[in-house]
Amino acid sequence: MELSIRVAQRYSDRIKQADEESPEKIKYPRTPHLPWSPGFTLDDVNLKNVEHLIDTDIIVTEKLDGENTTITLDYTHARSLDSRDHPSRHWLKNMWMQKRHELPKGLRIHGENLYAKHSIKYEELPSYFIVFAVSEGANFKSWDETVEWCQLLDFKHAPVLYRGKFNEKFIKDLYTGKSKFGGDQEGYVVRKAGGFPIADFGKNVAKFVRKGHVQTDQHWMTQKMEVNKLVIKVPE
Repeated sequence: MELSIRVAQRYSDRIKQADEESPEKIKYPRTPHLPWSPGFTLDDVNLKNVEHLIDTDIIVTEKLDGENTTITLDYTHARSLDSRDHPSRHWLKNMWMQKRHELPKGLRIHGENLYAKHSIKYEELPSYFIVFAVSEGANFKSWDETVEWCQLLDFKHAPVLYRGKFNEKFIKDLYTGKSKFGGDQEGYVVRKAGGFPIADFGKNVAKFVRKGHVQTDQHWMTQKMEVNKLVIKVPE
């Protein structure tokens, strides 16, 4: 994949600046629900309003039904930070072992591990690991930088449903019930296009989740595993 000179130079510079300290292991922040999201529970955070997003440049991506996972040069972990064993985590760890030495020290790649079906069965995934954010130090990178890192490291990112000024009516219509990856649509995530501090995550990211998304009391890790499907493209 051809990369821009700017991205390649950033990668080169980042490697040169890397120190010997391991990056801080952080738990990906909890994403608040948008006021019109019907899928929140009593344990969730629900925004009262979206005034802080008015007149803001935003990115809306499809929300995917998998396991929130972070990978870095030094480690990989699920959002829960536990070490519970599961076959889908075996796949993720194997992928990480093959890719980890391409990651500059201190960079965190946040994505969805979609190897195993949770509540939605995907039929046309381009990869079992789909990136939705990149962070470093105390900050999340802009969406453009996130895409550039995906290009550089040969990762796929979450489908972009909309980019532009915040428009509540238009955004509400982005839920169609159909995923870009051949399954049901769980929902979507709204984030500010620019970078922002991790401490301000709740002011910059919010989600819409479909009504009744989790329709069983049995956790996905205790169910018989069903593997999602990859789309295989025939070379032209």
